[in-house]
Amino acid sequence: MEATVPDERPSTEGPATFREVFAQREFRAVFVAGALSWVGDYVAKAAVTLLVFQQTRSVALSAAAFAVSFLPWLLGGPVLAALAERYAYRRVMVACDLIRMALMLLIAIPALPYQAVLLLIFAATLANPPSQAAKSALIPQLLTGDRLVVGLSLNSSVGQAAQVVGYVFGAAVAAIDPEVALLFNAATFGLSALLVRLGVRHRPAVMNPAHRSHLLRETRQGFGIVFRTPVLRAIAVLVFSAMLFSIVPEGLAAAWANDESRGAVSAGTAQAAIMVANPVGFILGGLLVSRLFGPARRLMLMRPLAVLAPLLLVPVLLDPPPLVVALLAALCGFAVAGMLPMANGLFVQALPNGFRARAFGVMATGVQVIQGLAVLVTGVLAERFPIPVVVGLWSAAGVVLMAVATLRWPDRQTVDDAIAAASAANAAPPAANGRVSDGTVGGTSDPHAGDGHRRHAVT
Repeated sequence: MEATVPDERPSTEGPATFREVFAQREFRAVFVAGALSWVGDYVAKAAVTLLVFQQTRSVALSAAAFAVSFLPWLLGGPVLAALAERYAYRRVMVACDLIRMALMLLIAIPALPYQAVLLLIFAATLANPPSQAAKSALIPQLLTGDRLVVGLSLNSSVGQAAQVVGYVFGAAVAAIDPEVALLFNAATFGLSALLVRLGVRHRPAVMNPAHRSHLLRETRQGFGIVFRTPVLRAIAVLVFSAMLFSIVPEGLAAAWANDESRGAVSAGTAQAAIMVANPVGFILGGLLVSRLFGPARRLMLMRPLAVLAPLLLVPVLLDPPPLVVALLAALCGFAVAGMLPMANGLFVQALPNGFRARAFGVMATGVQVIQGLAVLVTGVLAERFPIPVVVGLWSAAGVVLMAVATLRWPDRQTVDDAIAAASAANAAPPAANGRVSDGTVGGTSDPHAGDGHRRHAVT
C-alpha cells in the first residue's frame, strides 16, 4: 500500500498565528521552561567566568570556565543525546533540570575552590545534550502543521533573546555577587522542572528496553539516519554552512572593535554592538518571516535567504565602521533565522520518530564544532591579515558554498517521498525481535525507502 504524505506536513495555507501555537498548553509549559533554563544558563556562564577570575586573576582560567560548557557537546554530544531516546522525554527533561539545579547550588557555596567550580560546571553541562535532545523530539509531538514551524521559530528566537538577556543580567548581578547569580540559575532549573512535570503529560519512551542495543550503536544509527538520508543530509549541509560564517563577526568582535573603532564609538560599545547584532537579527527574522509569510512562500524563500545570508557580510571587505558591521551582522542573522524554521520543519517531518533525539544530538554537535572551528580558523587568519579582508573573503566563500548547496537541493517529489517514507516508518509495528537495527527504522523498514534522492536545524 502506497504511503501518503502525513497531515502534519506544512500546508499551502496562510501562516499559523502565535495565538494558535500558544493555545497548546503543553507547548506553553515547554516554551516557558526552556526560556527560564536558557536565561539561567547564560546568567551562570557570566557568573562562573567572573567567579573564577576573581579567585585566580587568570584570563585563561576564566575563559576555560566559559568554554567548559561546550565540552559535553564536543566530547560526546550524540551519545548523551541518544540517552534521551531510551526514556520518556518528560522524565529526561525533569531529571536533567533537577540535576543541574543541585549542582548549581553546590557551585554557589561561598569560597569553593575554582577547581571544584570547573568540575561541577562541567558535570552540570553534561545534562544539556539529553535535555535539549528530549525537548527537540517532544515539540513535534505537541505541534503539527504550520504551528510546528512557527513554534520552532519561537523556540529559536527565545533562545537568542535569552542569550542577550542572560549575559547582560548575569554580568550585572555577578558584579555584585556571583553566588546570587548562581542561586538564580538554580531557581530557574527548579521552576523549569516543575513546569514540565505539571504542564506536560506523560508519553512512553520511543525506545523501550526490548528495542535497545548498545548505546554507541544507537548513536551510530543517529549519524546514519542524518547523513545517509538524502533530504536530511541536504538540510544538514544547509544548516552547517549557515553556521560556518554567521558566527564569525561575533567571534571576532573584541579584536575587531579595538582595531576598527577609530574613536567614533568606544571599543566597548563597538564590541557589544557587533556581539549582540546577530542574535537580535535572528530574533527579528525568526518572528517576522514565520508570521508574515505562509508555508509555501517560506519554502520558496528558504534557498534565496540561505545564499543572501553570507552575501550580506561580503561588504565588510570595504572596511566599514563597527556600527555598519553590526548592521550587516544583524541582517545576516535575520536571513539565517528566516530560512531555518522551514528547514527545521522539513527535517522533523522527514525524520522517523524513533530517531529524533539522536538526530538532534548529531546536528547540535555539528553546529557547536563548526562554529568553534570557524572562529578559530578566522581568528588565526586575522593574525596575519586585516579582519575585514578575512571576514569578507570568508563570507564570499560562504556565498559559493550556499549556492552549491541550494543548487543540489532535492526536488519537491523527492522531499514528498521522504516525508511519506518517514510517515510509513512511524506507522510500522516494531520488529518481532524488538531491536532497532542499523539502517532501519523500528527494525522493520529502510529509512531510505521511497527516497530516490532525498534534514534538522537545531531546534
